[in-house]
Amino acid sequence: MMRRFARVMLAMCLAVAAGFNAQAQTKPKVTTSGPDFPKAALFVGNSFFYYNNGMPGHLSFMERAADADNKAAYRNTMATIGGSGLDWHDMDNLLRPGGIGAYSFDEQNNVVFNKPGRQFDAVVMMDCSQCPIHPQLKDAFATFAKKDSEIVRAHGMRPVFFMSWAYADKPEMTEALAEAYTLAGNANDALVIPAGLAFARVRKLQPELNLYAPDKRHPSPAGTYLATCVTLAALTGRSPVGNSYATGLDAETTQLLQKAAWDTVQEYYGR
Repeated sequence: MMRRFARVMLAMCLAVAAGFNAQAQTKPKVTTSGPDFPKAALFVGNSFFYYNNGMPGHLSFMERAADADNKAAYRNTMATIGGSGLDWHDMDNLLRPGGIGAYSFDEQNNVVFNKPGRQFDAVVMMDCSQCPIHPQLKDAFATFAKKDSEIVRAHGMRPVFFMSWAYADKPEMTEALAEAYTLAGNANDALVIPAGLAFARVRKLQPELNLYAPDKRHPSPAGTYLATCVTLAALTGRSPVGNSYATGLDAETTQLLQKAAWDTVQEYYGR
C-alpha cells in the first residue's frame, strides 16, 4: 500500500512539473459562480449525468458534507435523456413554475415542498458527448447554448455548462471539447465546469485507475466521483480535498480524485 501511495505521489509531482497539455486554447471569462454561490441546481443532459445513480445526487451529499450547517439548503436534480443533445430538451418547459423542483426529499426521505417561484439557482447543461465537436452538430450546440442560456436567465437562474470528457479510446477529444465548451461559456457569460480536463489529468497521473464503464464512454464509479468533485469545486468554490463523502471508494483513490479535481479547477480558472 505504501509503495503504491508513493508511486501516486511521484506521478502527481512529475505531472505537475511537466504540465498538462490538455487545455482549452481560449481562457474562460467567467471563473466563479460566487459570491452568491448556487445551492440548488438542475442538471440537464444525458446518461453521462445519470450513470451510477446520478452525479447530481452524489453532489448533494458532497455539498452537505462540506457545509453541514446549511445542508438543508443543498439540493440537485436532473432532467436527462439517453444520448441527448441540448436540442432534445424543452428548457422553457423544464423550468416552468410549479414543475421540476416544486418538492424534494430530505435525508429522512420526507417530502419537502419548496418555496414557490424560482426552483433552482443554476441550470447546468451538457450536450451529447460528440455534439459540440461533431461537424454536423456543433452549430446546433452553439445555437442551443445561446437559446437555453437566455431561457434560464429569463427564469431568474444562472446558466452553467458542463464540459464532458473524451472517450477512453479517443483522448484527442479532450482539447476540442474543452475549447468548444469554453467558447460557449464565454459567448453566453456562463461558468464552465471543466470535468473533461480533470479526466485527462487523472489519466496522466494514474493511468491504471479506470474512469470508464466497459463501453469506454460512460463513467465508472470513480469517473462519476471525479465529475462530482469538479462540480463541487466549480459551483461552490469549496475544495473537495478532505471531503468526507467518498461513495464507497478507497481512501487513496478518493484523495487522488479530490486533489486532481481541485487542481484542475484552479488551473482552468487561472487562480
